[in-house]
Amino acid sequence: PEQKTRKYHRVQINGVGYLPEPPSSCIVRAVPSRPGAVPVLSGPCAQPPFIPPQGTRDHHPAQMTLLGRLLGTVVSCFKRHGAAAIDTPVMELREMLMEKYGDNSKLIYELQDQGGELLALRYDLTVPFARYLAMNKITNIKRYHIAKVYRRDSPAMTRGRYREFYQCDFDIAGQFDPMIPDAECLKIVHEILSELQIGDFLIKVNDRRILNGMFAICGIPESKLVTMCSTLDKLDKMPWEEVRSEMVGEKGLSPEAVDRVGEYVQLHGGMDLIEQLLQDPKLSQNKMAKEGLEDMKLLFEYLTLFGITGKASREKVRTTETQVMVATPQKHLLSARLKLISELWDAGIKAEMMYRKDPKLLKQLQYCEDTGIPLVAIIGEEELKDGVVKLRDVATREEVNIPREELAAEIRRRLEP
Repeated sequence: PEQKTRKYHRVQINGVGYLPEPPSSCIVRAVPSRPGAVPVLSGPCAQPPFIPPQGTRDHHPAQMTLLGRLLGTVVSCFKRHGAAAIDTPVMELREMLMEKYGDNSKLIYELQDQGGELLALRYDLTVPFARYLAMNKITNIKRYHIAKVYRRDSPAMTRGRYREFYQCDFDIAGQFDPMIPDAECLKIVHEILSELQIGDFLIKVNDRRILNGMFAICGIPESKLVTMCSTLDKLDKMPWEEVRSEMVGEKGLSPEAVDRVGEYVQLHGGMDLIEQLLQDPKLSQNKMAKEGLEDMKLLFEYLTLFGITGKASREKVRTTETQVMVATPQKHLLSARLKLISELWDAGIKAEMMYRKDPKLLKQLQYCEDTGIPLVAIIGEEELKDGVVKLRDVATREEVNIPREELAAEIRRRLEP
């Protein structure tokens, strides 16, 4: 029977439902606008939430204009290097994506059963590209792909971490001589960032073979390699102590093995570091690591020819210009630390220290690793007695005793261009 209460009708505008705002208390039933239409709303009515899903955002015209210009610069560079565009579906068969991302597989958006196929939204553009190559039996291609990807991550909008975002992929697939395509890819990155005029930048490079060889000599079992890499990825946003704790507590690795890994993964540098690792008595004996280091050395030679060696490195981006960290290894030495850092400041040296009375030496050294401070001046009881300061090179871990009155001059000598 027809109800006596006021009715609200859902209006279809270009396929989009719009419901006029009803009174604060009522019962709304959607009235089909054509035969066979299914009611779309029933029950207590409420103002619909006019917001996008969590971790996503709308792009306004001004933002789309800027995005178009940015992507135009990127595409122009890709085409200049002879790449062709492809596109793949936004969804893939679920079995194609699962187990491809280690611990990050839990971040894949799975879809409900769609006509018998189990589907998921793409997590990145790499796995769909591999599927595309296999399906079409393509062995050689230089391609680019710009599209949105989806990750069921904890969004942090203010820090730029979304659940839906663009990726720009450029790949050279095929059989080629070592490191020539890799060098071109880095050249492309350099060209794009330069044309976008974003300011100073640094391109970080690595080789999975070096990482796997490092794991092997540190005693990490092969079954743990994928999950270890997922954990190490967190070094971009977590200090080493927290990453170490996860490896030992959650991954079940021995503290000794993890500490050996830590000694390697915290090294940063360019060609000088490659040469140093090639001389490492353990790493140089691992076939996989040695091959990776030799190819990395070849890569830097090609990058030198491309004129971008100064922008490609394993060096961390410095946010400060601190030259030396003043540290103490024992308790009750705050006064000694304050006196030494004051002397360095008076001599024009850029120095820092921790604002605690008795900080642990490991934390002081870790701070230098995390922030890129190149030197540590360590003043302990023995140094005070002998009138020297122990100067530690953060990258090489080499330590030498310097007469206290010569410390400022030695710091300048080591850091002069």
